[in-house]
Amino acid sequence: MDLKKTLAGVADRAQMEGRALVALARAGAVGLESPQRLAQVVKVLRDFGPFGAVVRISALRHGDEPAITDERGTLTYAEFDEAINRLAGGLRGLGLTSGDSIGILCRNHRQPLIVAFAASRVGLNAIWLNTSFSGPQAREVAEREGVDLLVYDAEFAGIVEGLKPSHGKLRVAIDDAPSDELDQMIAASSSSDLPPAPAKPGRIVLLTSGTTGTPKGAARPEPKGFVVPGSLLERMPMRARETTIIGPPIFHGTGLILTIIALSLGNRLVLRRGFDPRQLLDDIETYRASNVCAVPVMLQRVLDLGDDVVRQRDLSSLKVIFVAGSQLQGEVAIRTMDLLGDVIYNLYGSTEVALATLATPADLREEPVTVGKPVLGTRIKLYDDTGAEVTGVGAKGRIFVGTLTPFEGYTGGGGKAIIDGLLSTGDVGHFDAQGRLYIDGRDDDMIVSGGENVFPAEVEELLMTFPGVAECSVIGVADDDFGQRLRAFVVVLDGNAVTEDDLKGLVKENLARYKVPREVVFLDELPRNPTGKVLKRVLAELP
Repeated sequence: MDLKKTLAGVADRAQMEGRALVALARAGAVGLESPQRLAQVVKVLRDFGPFGAVVRISALRHGDEPAITDERGTLTYAEFDEAINRLAGGLRGLGLTSGDSIGILCRNHRQPLIVAFAASRVGLNAIWLNTSFSGPQAREVAEREGVDLLVYDAEFAGIVEGLKPSHGKLRVAIDDAPSDELDQMIAASSSSDLPPAPAKPGRIVLLTSGTTGTPKGAARPEPKGFVVPGSLLERMPMRARETTIIGPPIFHGTGLILTIIALSLGNRLVLRRGFDPRQLLDDIETYRASNVCAVPVMLQRVLDLGDDVVRQRDLSSLKVIFVAGSQLQGEVAIRTMDLLGDVIYNLYGSTEVALATLATPADLREEPVTVGKPVLGTRIKLYDDTGAEVTGVGAKGRIFVGTLTPFEGYTGGGGKAIIDGLLSTGDVGHFDAQGRLYIDGRDDDMIVSGGENVFPAEVEELLMTFPGVAECSVIGVADDDFGQRLRAFVVVLDGNAVTEDDLKGLVKENLARYKVPREVVFLDELPRNPTGKVLKRVLAELP
């Protein structure tokens, strides 16, 4: 019986790899190569693993094509690869050894990517730190994660002042190349050749969002095979030698995964240190961008410019807006597609579970609030509080996900709940008859009001449909009569008049009475982390 299961597992994996390979070939990530180049590709993959090899392979295939455009200008794939190799030599010269860790505290530009790829090629771990950290947070995380060398943008000098990694710090000055210590190390390196293969490629360590506490490091093994990139490319029409704009911070999984896929396709990456909706439109138009990576709040910022402003631009090159990182509200999805075309692909996942589901434009047109169907190589089941599986259309349960790159636990110890080999996402959801998943809310967001279970997300979706409402968030607060009641926080577009009675009336007309917020608080903006997630713990502290 065990042998049958093993053989069945091998057959399933082979089928998945076949599907993924077809998707990669269609996108242009793999193709017919000369025997010499094929041998080079195989060797670099064997020596450095998929992450360490991705830029080298694209340099072999697309050497003179633009790889990165940022405030400094444009870097070709050949130049990008050479900088990585030179920095790898410099890092070895510092005495860092396999398994040591480099902390990266940088905004989006070429330098953090050069560091991460160089680290991988010499067997060093790359720990991506959050650029919104305070000094104490940066010190706590750097010490806990064992940062041996810190690379940081000059603007964060005050934040890292108290950090004393064993191998020092390197200051990055993207606006002033002569004073950039990373550039100085790259220039001083004596060789542009690939470094010797490490005993083991370095790991990538991403941090959790930290919306409920101090961010934790989450390491995972490098994916083996083609399934992870193939799972996205079989649904998204990204192609080789296009332009991809990365909006979210690369230190977050949303930005990093699309960055890696874009580089594997030989795309030009357009990187900006901060997000500006007008700059995004400029970049799409200037570089004829086909793909944009975004978090939902970025789409909201584009919509806030007004339809007329957006329609003045030639955005006809756009094919994909890859959205992840936080909940995409249905109203925002539909308004964006009405304005920009059916281009939204909404990913559901997390730092821990990686990729879970992907909603295509067709899914969102039919059901705007769905997060879509499971991607290739992913299993999803729902369980109740006793650990029993929940089945049936519309039945709610805690969401558990299994992938081919399983979460290895937090680097500081601990992990997430696991049932039958599947990992908890911390969310509650349900499936429809077509197998599409819906997120009803965080399992720790659910409140009990007058004996009834309420998920704030349902109320948030409804409030977003009211004319003039730009953003909203709903939380539970203590109530003497009902145990808990809802409190809504709302941001109104300039020039619009929206009252508390308007919004309470909307909920009363469409939902059960116990879902009507006890009060509505109007704010100029919602508190968010750098990836766009609303910090509900901050809202809970407001008077």
